[in-house]
Amino acid sequence: MRRAVVAVATGAMAVSLAACGSAEEAGGDSETTAAAKGDDIKVGLLLPENKTARYEKLDRPLIEDKVKELTNGKAEVLYSNARQDASLQAQQVDTMITSKVDVLILDAVDAKAIQNSVQKAKDAGIPVVAYDRLAEGPISGYTSFDNEEVGKAQGDALLKALGDKAEDGDIVMMNGAVTDPNAAQFKKGAHSVLDGKVNVGKEYDTKEWSPDNANSNMESAISALGKNKIIGVYSANDGMAGGIITALKAAGLDDVPVTGQDAELAAVQRILTGEQYMSVYKPYPQEANVAAEMAVALAKGEKLDSVAKDKVDSGSAKGIPAAIIPVVSLTKDNVNDTVIKDGIYTAAEICTAKYKSACDAAGVK
Repeated sequence: MRRAVVAVATGAMAVSLAACGSAEEAGGDSETTAAAKGDDIKVGLLLPENKTARYEKLDRPLIEDKVKELTNGKAEVLYSNARQDASLQAQQVDTMITSKVDVLILDAVDAKAIQNSVQKAKDAGIPVVAYDRLAEGPISGYTSFDNEEVGKAQGDALLKALGDKAEDGDIVMMNGAVTDPNAAQFKKGAHSVLDGKVNVGKEYDTKEWSPDNANSNMESAISALGKNKIIGVYSANDGMAGGIITALKAAGLDDVPVTGQDAELAAVQRILTGEQYMSVYKPYPQEANVAAEMAVALAKGEKLDSVAKDKVDSGSAKGIPAAIIPVVSLTKDNVNDTVIKDGIYTAAEICTAKYKSACDAAGVK
């Protein structure tokens, strides 16, 4: 990251790192057996859902642009979004195989359920890059963020926000979907920081990462615990934070710190007004660029040595070539040095009329 950005230290890796392991162990032999190709390649891109703003606004265009750059504009990118439907995503993999893509970039809706589809792709000679979530099956390459470190950053921020009030009541933990392996890692990282320092009054695994489900869960927590007992909320991402904050406001709770992740525009604005305490900014351009580099290399029959410096294990494969990206804790104090400096948003996009005074107070420009 740029020097102005304070990156969260990368400690626990997103998944278990293997000290050694061959590409063949991971089913990654595709990169060595694929026929050599030029820039005229066909890349399949499958993203998991469209409720979280990042996928359509950031991930898709970033990956498409980088693939084009790496292939002198000659590559074709075939794209589909699964809309949080694992069965639909399996059908989309079949379509990509029928379309004879040279490589597939896959962000799985359900990391375990997609295993057979990944195997189908491999059997068809199509290497698969697992993007953001480590899918099961013979994956040829993987890139994501240090997911346990995400949870630790959220937990640390919540403790900082609570200060000497950390033992004065209960926190609510709103984790992500159990179908997403990243959610378990976020949860593990958060618990490693929070356990023994706060009392978790209620904890939920939120179906489909849905803001509506998070809102309902939060209403249930308020009813069960009593609104005067809730001192903070761990929210695993920004979409859910929005639903949580709506429930808190409806109960007359305006000063409860809430965490988040993804640095969505609405979340950045809520952080500036104090409605949300923090988010985790994940440098999507870096992750997207790595995915594109892996995909193009694999499509051309090249090794991933220059881009994949790590090895990771999944439940079904070992020694998968990987690149793990560090993350940044985002508060109102470093909006300029993160999402604005990296070109994710402009100050004008953030500082609309409703948020101008908050931006001025935080020095956002």
